[in-house]
Amino acid sequence: MAITSANQLELLQTAEAVAREKMIDPGLVVEAMEESLSRAAKSRYGAEMDIRVSIDRKTGRATFTRVRTVVEDDAVENYQAEFTAEQARPYFEPAQKGGAVWMRGGQPVEDFAAGPQIGDTFEEEVPPVEMGRIAAQSAKQVILQKVREAERDRQFEEFKDRAGTIINGLVKREEYGNVIVDVGRGEAILRRNEKIGREAYRPNDRIRCYIKDVRREQRGPQIFLSRTAPEFMAELFKMEVPEIYDGIIEIKAVARDPGSRAKIAVISYDNSIDPVGACVGMRGSRVQAVVNELQGEKIDIIPWNDDQPTFLVNALQPAEVSKVVLDEEAGKIDVVVPEDQLSLAIGRRGQNVRLASQLTGLDIDIMTEAEDSERRQKEFEERTALFMETLDLDEFFAQLLVSEGFTNLEEVAYVELDELLVIDGVDEDTAGELQARARDILEAKAKEALDKARELGVEDSLVEFEGLTPQMVLALAQDGVKTLEDFATCADWELAGGWTVQDGERVKDDGLLEPFDVSLEEAQDMVMTARVLLGWVDPTEMEGDAEDEGDADEEEAGA
Repeated sequence: MAITSANQLELLQTAEAVAREKMIDPGLVVEAMEESLSRAAKSRYGAEMDIRVSIDRKTGRATFTRVRTVVEDDAVENYQAEFTAEQARPYFEPAQKGGAVWMRGGQPVEDFAAGPQIGDTFEEEVPPVEMGRIAAQSAKQVILQKVREAERDRQFEEFKDRAGTIINGLVKREEYGNVIVDVGRGEAILRRNEKIGREAYRPNDRIRCYIKDVRREQRGPQIFLSRTAPEFMAELFKMEVPEIYDGIIEIKAVARDPGSRAKIAVISYDNSIDPVGACVGMRGSRVQAVVNELQGEKIDIIPWNDDQPTFLVNALQPAEVSKVVLDEEAGKIDVVVPEDQLSLAIGRRGQNVRLASQLTGLDIDIMTEAEDSERRQKEFEERTALFMETLDLDEFFAQLLVSEGFTNLEEVAYVELDELLVIDGVDEDTAGELQARARDILEAKAKEALDKARELGVEDSLVEFEGLTPQMVLALAQDGVKTLEDFATCADWELAGGWTVQDGERVKDDGLLEPFDVSLEEAQDMVMTARVLLGWVDPTEMEGDAEDEGDADEEEAGA
């Protein structure tokens, strides 16, 4: 194909047609054409030459230009596209001979007295080439590749901001359980594990999904859909309930067992509007629309409450709860229910309590009133036996201590004397004797733990570290943490314990210092202090981070 006047306009017409078909910028198609013509010219004039092609956007005329750049004397690598200032000097003149021109910084050179400068380019028009069959085929491939890239970029830009929203599409086909969905200007995938239950779709079925993620990959943008995500249910309610869309009602949490049952917590910022009633709608019309979309998934709508125990009682509906005991540090909660409510609270295959746990973010332990009474009786007996054995007390006196709320020797040893004097029959001498005994026992245990730790090879740097008791040092040593350096490399959750989510279930990670009631914040402080002492961390950086956190907290409080 020769670039002649007969087909110059045809180039632009082709570019316009391709751009309209693929819904991309015609300029991108013209650029692809310029690149393809440039490749064809290099195959004709030599691959080492820097041949550039420019197509006039109005006339379609293609101009072929050879470009040579002025570089440092020792930087010439390609003699066909680069030359030194000395080599360029014979060509350095203002005459526009044969379409040649000198350019500097994108503008024609005006001052020729100083000679050529590094970076100047000598652009010289060369005759257009005729494209043979192979060159034409190569040009076609370049154009198609550029068009595909532009199409992918357009698709990614269109859908990247739609992640987190609902989209309607048509089913194109099903591959190995995954559904390919036509979403207008692209295709999306609904994976097998993102479908509700055993949903089956046929080509051209209409489908409504949640855009879970949009990622740019080598084969093009990948749009991942979901019908099992909790956010899908939240978005459906937003579509059905105007108060949620307007922000009067907010969805605080959603927990789902897709296709079976779900719990959704809502709160109203208008006292005159009942959040549960608004979500249910007249005769259940609003919630029923969501249920129908989710293949009959039963939905419990629960009022949100900032008080966690109260919220949990709501979350366990329809079961009735007798008592709630919350352990905030451990993120655990004990729920006591009447005997006849136990199966209802747990639900079929543990479904009710599992969803309530997901909704509240707490580990829930459900027991009957009889089991709770038995547990408290067992704790009472264990603490009584502890005081009888360690403090050499009779059973009645030990029971008095437990009844007053004392749970361990540390509380007896270091509590204010007045708290012991409130116990019937305890005077100052008796209270002093109790505390002396408790302290002696604690000191003996500390010495024993320290001796064992030293036998395991613990260094003084760890023993003398502030905040660690001898029992803590022994627990660390038994797990191989024997130096301050070892301690400084520990993660906070390794010391205090924590929770991870595996396959949708919360799994407990036991911490080395968890038996000593070390919180995650305390563990973080100790590890950072150790790193500062070792010179691994600059203390001024820690102060800056603390100030930033404080400012952020103040901003949140002000908001």
